[in-house]
Amino acid sequence: AKGLLLAAIEDPNPVLFFEHKHLYRSLKGDVPDAAYTIALGEANVVHPGADLTLVTWGVGVQWALEEAEHWAGRGSEIEVVDLRTLVPWDRQAVLRSLAKTNRLVVLHEAQRTAGFGAEVAAQLIEEGFEHLDAPPARVASEDLPIPFSKGLEREIYSASGKLCAAVERVLAY
Repeated sequence: AKGLLLAAIEDPNPVLFFEHKHLYRSLKGDVPDAAYTIALGEANVVHPGADLTLVTWGVGVQWALEEAEHWAGRGSEIEVVDLRTLVPWDRQAVLRSLAKTNRLVVLHEAQRTAGFGAEVAAQLIEEGFEHLDAPPARVASEDLPIPFSKGLEREIYSASGKLCAAVERVLAY
């Protein structure tokens, strides 16, 4: 987040920087004291794999890493690609991953209908169709308004059951 925020500040164009509130105080790690930037528009492969490409960003990265560990215990290697930025997003990095794994799951927290994950999936199908050995899957929140109740909010945004089922379906195809 630090490297992306500093890159956003230095960029001469307007940049909107969104952070997920759930990530505050939920992850701990060392952050270098020195200033550094991470290039906007460059994805990061945060977990290498050979059996399926799982594309995500934001809080979805944590969900995807948990899922990759789950499937590693079952002998499947899930490659997790963190887009890091949405406009621009790194199509080439994802297409390289897709060419290697031949299977695709797009995970995002937004609603399934008209969410950015639909755009990612559509562009990857257009540009990387020849790499696909299985129909791609999208995992997103329900097409419902955000509820006030914390329990209902967790239910609508929970990706755990849906993500596992989608990965299983794509791997089994």
